[in-house]
Amino acid sequence: MRFVWGGAKHGMNGASFILTINMVVAGLFAVAFLGIAVYEKTYISARLFALAFIFAMLNFGSELLVPSIANPKIGYMLAFSTFLCALICSAIGMAYKYSVRVPWAGLGVLFVVSLVMVYSIYDIARVTLIGMLLYQAPYFVAVCFCNYIVLKSRARGIMDMLLFGVLCASAAHFLLKPYLAIASGGMGSNPQDYIHTEYALFSQTIGAAISVANGLLMLVILTRDLVTDMSARSETDLLSRLFNRRGFEVRSEAAIAQAKRLNLPLSLVICDLDSFKTINDTYGHGLGDNVIAAFAAILREIASERDIVARIGGEEFAILLPGMGIQTARLFAEKARSNFVNRRIRDMPEESRFTASFGVAELQNGDVLSDLMRRADNALYEAKKSGRNCVHLALSSGDKQKIIELRPPGGRPRPQNS
Repeated sequence: MRFVWGGAKHGMNGASFILTINMVVAGLFAVAFLGIAVYEKTYISARLFALAFIFAMLNFGSELLVPSIANPKIGYMLAFSTFLCALICSAIGMAYKYSVRVPWAGLGVLFVVSLVMVYSIYDIARVTLIGMLLYQAPYFVAVCFCNYIVLKSRARGIMDMLLFGVLCASAAHFLLKPYLAIASGGMGSNPQDYIHTEYALFSQTIGAAISVANGLLMLVILTRDLVTDMSARSETDLLSRLFNRRGFEVRSEAAIAQAKRLNLPLSLVICDLDSFKTINDTYGHGLGDNVIAAFAAILREIASERDIVARIGGEEFAILLPGMGIQTARLFAEKARSNFVNRRIRDMPEESRFTASFGVAELQNGDVLSDLMRRADNALYEAKKSGRNCVHLALSSGDKQKIIELRPPGGRPRPQNS
């Protein structure tokens, strides 16, 4: 490839200035997305968006270099392929962002067919309407892939819908560019003349506005997700993958307020693994963690999406059950108790069986979260005192609370050490 520098017509003009600005802006976006990718390594989409803007930089750079390339067809193909790669990387990044299966086959076919087609229409791509439309068609299809991904994800947030709108504008702009070229006097007789046309100035300005809007929206969406994930991690117990005490209290207070406002029942189950110190002393803390993880898995299996399930202490768990009265909550606790007794724990001896005790309380008039937890704790204490592996209900009778024991079939279990 031979480069020819110099010549008055190669001086900086309006289109060259816009291309230079676009290249700098694309570089800044690439750095921003790379920063997110480095901070949160699980965000594959951030790496792909960074790669997309790197390809955009190469596209703007190649557009600037086209007038200085001896073989114009090479510059023509370089400019086309780098921008198509940028759009394809964006589509793949959006698929990862929105957890949609990447349309690898469709994108692969688009890339190969587009390169062959654009190379074959070189002689008419700049001078006929059909040639211009064929040149822009692959860009339009690539953006349609992005739109398809956003729609398939069923994302309905404000930012997601704004992104969809910008993508629609981008797709439309590629179809309108040939008409803009004709209206503004054409794209130049060859690729080297493109940068000196009025069309280049208009096209690059419009494209820059859409690219910046798209980049900013994706940056905002990824930043929003990052903040949400950080908040979730601060309220999540890593071992059990349930809420921790902070996450439980924040959500429970909101659920209690809603139950009072709508006059709906709400119950709390507090449970504690029996003889957990003995489990750790006998099998070690690693296998003790397996027991905690197994019990947490049982709670996740039987809880509904509206239930708030948390590990609030070492071996202590809490489940807030919106919409459930105490008798329904008792059935939930009994199911958890029974499932745990029969659960085979990973790496534990085949004959090992583990149990848990449960206290259940229902929200009363005037209760706050601490009142509900105190009554459920008292019921749990009674379950522990009476031999463990059972469910106790805290029922209010007038101003006097009474504890109702619900012992599992088979009679009173043998007492164990705490």
